[in-house]
Amino acid sequence: MTIRIPAMEHAYSATVAWQRKASEPFTDNRYSRGHVWRFDGGIEVPASSAPSSVRLPYSVAEAVDPEEAFVAALSSCHMLTFLFLAAKAGFTVERYEDAATGIMTKNAQGRLFVSHVDLNPAVTFSGDKRPSEADLADLHHHAHEQCYIANSVKTEVTVARSTLSFT
Repeated sequence: MTIRIPAMEHAYSATVAWQRKASEPFTDNRYSRGHVWRFDGGIEVPASSAPSSVRLPYSVAEAVDPEEAFVAALSSCHMLTFLFLAAKAGFTVERYEDAATGIMTKNAQGRLFVSHVDLNPAVTFSGDKRPSEADLADLHHHAHEQCYIANSVKTEVTVARSTLSFT
């Protein structure tokens, strides 16, 4: 099964805003990393450095950190491409949930990077046309090949585990 997504050119934007609190001197590196991401639909997402990178209280544990957002972007892109391909193949997806994880390591230059992302999607199908395990693997393979975000990064992205169920 080969389904091609048409080539397109689009521009995407996000506003990232941070402001120093007057009570924080900044130059001592003891300032809040909390900030906000604003997207075109009007949504604002609280963001921060990861507490594993910058200790509390200078990071915000409840906020999304860039590493989490990176993993979520890869997972979301894969899922959206998978759903598109499944629909084109005539399979009805009822539910898709992915418990994705990312691993940060050092590259050859000693710099930290997210070196690997494991996707662990659980997909529930319904309807008369039901995919086989081979169909599921093929859908994931093509979703990975056609995912815009996966095509944009050096990180190794794998579908580590996928479960198939039916309603």
